[in-house]
Amino acid sequence: MKTEIVIKNLSKSYGKKQALRGVDLQIEKGMFGLLGRNGAGKTTLMKVLATLLEKDSGKVKICGIPVEHASEIRKITGYLPQEFSMYPNMSVYEAMDYLGVLSGLDKSARKKRIPMLLERVNLRENSRTKVRALSGGMKRRLGIAQAILHDPKVLIVDEPTAGLDPEERVRFRNLLSEIAEDRIVILSTHIVGDVEAACEEIAVMDEGKIIYRGTVEELVNLVEGRVYRAEISRKELERLKSEYTVTSMITLGNNVMVRFLSETTPFQGAQHCDAGVEDAYMYLMQKEGKTYDHDSL
Repeated sequence: MKTEIVIKNLSKSYGKKQALRGVDLQIEKGMFGLLGRNGAGKTTLMKVLATLLEKDSGKVKICGIPVEHASEIRKITGYLPQEFSMYPNMSVYEAMDYLGVLSGLDKSARKKRIPMLLERVNLRENSRTKVRALSGGMKRRLGIAQAILHDPKVLIVDEPTAGLDPEERVRFRNLLSEIAEDRIVILSTHIVGDVEAACEEIAVMDEGKIIYRGTVEELVNLVEGRVYRAEISRKELERLKSEYTVTSMITLGNNVMVRFLSETTPFQGAQHCDAGVEDAYMYLMQKEGKTYDHDSL
């Protein structure tokens, strides 16, 4: 059984709103980033893969199994939704043990696997802590532990670092990277920094379509030579924003250091600078409607 996900011409609508529009995607073992703004269709795609939503049309196979075979798919997939909650009055260990029972693990397997997983997500010392008393970051890490309790081949995590402090975000990304060594991990997020730090292969989604598929490096190459920076006055800022795509701003007293995109050499005083993932992402959003694939770069 090959560890891969193959999606062909996948579509899904909610009434008159089309959430997925002919999505084609192939994902192999390792950490895969799905990047897109809120409302791009990422969560709908994740729910179809997790068999929580039925597709309207198209084909989806996970490790060779058609997504219509929901019970078989759920045996080999783990899912951590954006809004995660579980048994607040149970202790961490009790919640994991109960979920282990629901997953069909026998008592000896649970006694062996639960402590190992809590150690892996750095919650071993909190095994007796009530779930409701955990911090946001701890709850997300517990969510990962429960999602891989049955040792799935595919782990799907939807917006896992939203609301976490920077230190916890780094810890969480490192944990996902470790888990991805022997399975597929799909990280769905609108936070560019998470994809840049944790993923090599990525796709960018907008309005239900895949508008880019390739590596992070290939994405950055899209805007090489198009990124500039300049120090301007606050009064000039609105004019510059109306003429160029601004990717970042830093306040410097009465002035602002702006980073922006331009197809041609801009005004005097603007300096060319190296491109980054944020710049490339903003470029894709600006060029909405055109699809980029690494094979066509």
